[in-house]
Amino acid sequence: MRMTDATTPLDDAGLAPARDIIDRISTAYAAKMVGQDRLRTSLLIALIAGGHILLESVPGLAKTTAAATLADTVQGSFRRIQCTPDLMPSDITGTQVYDATTGAFRTVLGPVHANVVLLDEINRSSAKTQSAMLESMQERQTTIGGEAHRLPRPFLVIATQNPIEQEGTYELPEAQLDRFLLKEIVTYPSPQEEAEVLTRIDSGALDPDHHVEAAASLADVELLQRTAARIHVSEAIRNYIVGLAYVTRNPEPYLGGDRARYIKYGASPRASIGFLQASRALALLKGRAHVLPEDVRDLRHVVLRHRVLLTFEAEADGVRSEDLIDEIFGAVATP
Repeated sequence: MRMTDATTPLDDAGLAPARDIIDRISTAYAAKMVGQDRLRTSLLIALIAGGHILLESVPGLAKTTAAATLADTVQGSFRRIQCTPDLMPSDITGTQVYDATTGAFRTVLGPVHANVVLLDEINRSSAKTQSAMLESMQERQTTIGGEAHRLPRPFLVIATQNPIEQEGTYELPEAQLDRFLLKEIVTYPSPQEEAEVLTRIDSGALDPDHHVEAAASLADVELLQRTAARIHVSEAIRNYIVGLAYVTRNPEPYLGGDRARYIKYGASPRASIGFLQASRALALLKGRAHVLPEDVRDLRHVVLRHRVLLTFEAEADGVRSEDLIDEIFGAVATP
């Protein structure tokens, strides 16, 4: 989590450089990616807020292409890690190898040492390997042979999981889920968007060797992060965020016993922090220097769907976390 400085107000002049960078990144991203506007917004929010994002979808919806394209647009390094049951923690973080020429061990950094890291099918890796990512995601470093190695800045983890294949998978523990700022559900494209995909394949725009031109730099991304930290969040909206988190943990007085029984655990304080950071980033994407209640509302599913944990009874009755989240927002007065 990044420390923020919300004491210095922003004006239009202060927002202008950020708006220009966002426009350039969005234009370059759209040159390769078709549709998936919600995914693009969530990726940019995670990047600007300095958080990580979990993507859930069936295969073939261009999640890898989206991650690689985002890295290209900001001149960031990109690594893809295919998670499998035999993947070891050292395969992600790095290890020490013996160098016969020098008679000493040397450190080889793992693929997690990149600006954008795609953990493909994270739920196929073992719990031990999943836990190896915790230090990287939270502390922004790896420890190899007792020595700490800082990760590059900015650092964004994009993890994917397939909801339709359960054989050979390991359910993500709550502690791991909570470290993702957002969880986005990637849906199928519209027929028009799918037709455009075919057109771009014929044109060569979607060839693996075709990279979009860089539209910004890593320094520009850090400028966006610093600007977002100055987006104003009023006391009323802060209390709104805290109130929402409180209701997830104490739902019965607000939702009634019949609905509250579906919630096993409410959201941790990371949800409140997530709303604060993500709403600032979303306000910046919308060109505003202040957060509105609608920003928090727009983020309700991506911030809470992996933090409001349901009972087995909810699954049996076909109750989704999104349904209960909507009811929670309906129960809390909007400032």
